[in-house]
Amino acid sequence: MGGPSITSLLLNLGLFSAGLAFDESREALASLEKRVVPDAPNGYAPAPVTCPSTRPTIRAAGKLSSEETAWLQKRRTATTQALREFLTRINIAGFDAGAYIDKNGNDVSLIPNIGIACSGGGYRALMNGAGVLSAFDSRTSNSTSPGHIGGLLQSSTYLAGLSGGGWLVGSLSLNNFTSVQAIVNSTQNQLGSLWQFEDSIFVGPDGGVNEPISGTSYYENLISTVDSKSDAGFNTSITDLWGRALAFQLMDYPQGGLDVTWSSLSDDPTFTSGSAPMPILVADGRAPGEDIVSLNTTVFEFNPWEMGSWDPTVFGFAPLRYVGSNFSGGAVPDNQKCIRGFDNAAFVMGTSSSLFNQFLLNIDAITATIPKVLDSIVEKFLNGLSGAENDIADWTPNPFFGWNNKTNPSAQSNRLTLVDGGEDLQNIPLQPLIQPERNVDVVFAVDSSADTLAPSANWPNGTAMVATYARSLETYLSNGTNFPSVPDQNTFVNLGLNTRPTFFGCDAANFTGTIPPLVVYIPNYPYVFNSNVSTYTFSYNISDRDAIIENGYLVATRGNSTLDSQWPQCVGCAIMSRTWARAKATVPDVCNQCFTRYCWNGTRASQTPAEPYDPTSVFTQLNATATSTKKNIGATLAPSILSLLASFGLAAIFAF
Repeated sequence: MGGPSITSLLLNLGLFSAGLAFDESREALASLEKRVVPDAPNGYAPAPVTCPSTRPTIRAAGKLSSEETAWLQKRRTATTQALREFLTRINIAGFDAGAYIDKNGNDVSLIPNIGIACSGGGYRALMNGAGVLSAFDSRTSNSTSPGHIGGLLQSSTYLAGLSGGGWLVGSLSLNNFTSVQAIVNSTQNQLGSLWQFEDSIFVGPDGGVNEPISGTSYYENLISTVDSKSDAGFNTSITDLWGRALAFQLMDYPQGGLDVTWSSLSDDPTFTSGSAPMPILVADGRAPGEDIVSLNTTVFEFNPWEMGSWDPTVFGFAPLRYVGSNFSGGAVPDNQKCIRGFDNAAFVMGTSSSLFNQFLLNIDAITATIPKVLDSIVEKFLNGLSGAENDIADWTPNPFFGWNNKTNPSAQSNRLTLVDGGEDLQNIPLQPLIQPERNVDVVFAVDSSADTLAPSANWPNGTAMVATYARSLETYLSNGTNFPSVPDQNTFVNLGLNTRPTFFGCDAANFTGTIPPLVVYIPNYPYVFNSNVSTYTFSYNISDRDAIIENGYLVATRGNSTLDSQWPQCVGCAIMSRTWARAKATVPDVCNQCFTRYCWNGTRASQTPAEPYDPTSVFTQLNATATSTKKNIGATLAPSILSLLASFGLAAIFAF
């Protein structure tokens, strides 16, 4: 595919080459220092505390929590003003957005409710998703210029992530809901420790000023930290080790935030004031030793107040701050102490990405260059785990013990074991955003999955969308949810639905019962860089990292509207679609044109594609060839890991 030269394109990028590498690094560093306040009572080890006067209980999932309901009043006020600014700026012909919101701003049913979902896919998903979110973020330089869509993030209520997408959501949220731009600027100027992916997670920090731990002391720190949890009487799994390692790259805290919990977010002033969207991470329920997670697995979510599931199987939520306490039949008995600190933030992010445990389990296959002393430390830890439980996250004691005994698969077990949220192939975390109680009108679904095979592997082909649609057809699992119809993966490829944004569920009149959100599917695609990097690559120099983020920005903006001058208006039309349908309002002509171009019209082309999927870059490729001066030990898995994964039955699952 042809296109303008990269030189002319960069004049309008609003990113690294023409904006994001600006000279405000000290300001960026200051923004990173405003972090969520740690609140665990004893570091990483959960510890007993005095129970609150109203003892912790499980609540049924028939409605939103009182905390979320109260928070929504603040957030919806903030998003209404942000949405007014966004819609006014993009200027949909025939729609006076300012007048509409001024008239209806006090009626939330008439103001669109927006969710964003970031898929799994390891570092590829984090970086591509970061590019998309930077395009949505009005804090990014140039993002509010003509042809751009900055302000969409500020207009959104929910921000969900899974696995690698969960690392992105968690990293931004736990670091004071900072911007991608602030992180990039600080790391480019060596002022921050976030997203320093030159330091492979298998090696750890380089022992610099930002984090003095390095080498053997890094692994010893991971092990001693996890041991402290075990010494306190709690089960540990390899996910504890994985989460602690992630923390050093994703959390700008000393020692990776030992005492930072996910529920700490519920006290963060930026979040509690309604100034930022609600972060939600997703994991799957799975008993130890099970080989396959089917579409009928229980899907769990973690939000700032609770963990639990909307699924009819569990249909309940536990107060996250007190998970680790001995709940029974939905309550902590009077003779039991309350526990805090179990929901360590990195452990939650590790739970959502637990499939990556396989790389720690098979560290010898990663590279022969890892120092033997590090190998021996990990091996010592693994010897304490059985093969049936080493790839799970252990949330024992099970907060849902004795809860919903007839339907809850773990109701009679003291253990609750969770795994990577993409193991059921729902690699985009859509389930929390399609719940009727949340009344989401539109979801921007960012897909960084690795569905395609060689010669051009690691691009999405709609598999995650197909899986969520298939699950919605199982009425015993749907819990009143609905999901737009989507075609099979061959149709995605044959019709090019995985090469550009596509809208699903455009016509609300097509649904009976619950009307689901309109889904704006945004697949990863090469604009200026081949961002289909392998899920098995664990180290990136700064140039490659920034190029993938920049490519993601262009994915979200359709090349800053180079490919469609009306793209920002089309985004606005998707946002307003459900609201106009409820009000039976006349849809502007420009929006009808947008829906004609971007809505899937039901056409299927299910035959096997004539040629293997091999996308061509839209614009001239960036020359991101800067070499790292740091050692890339453990950067890329040896080929033997593929056969090794196959022995675990995980090669296909690891497509995401």
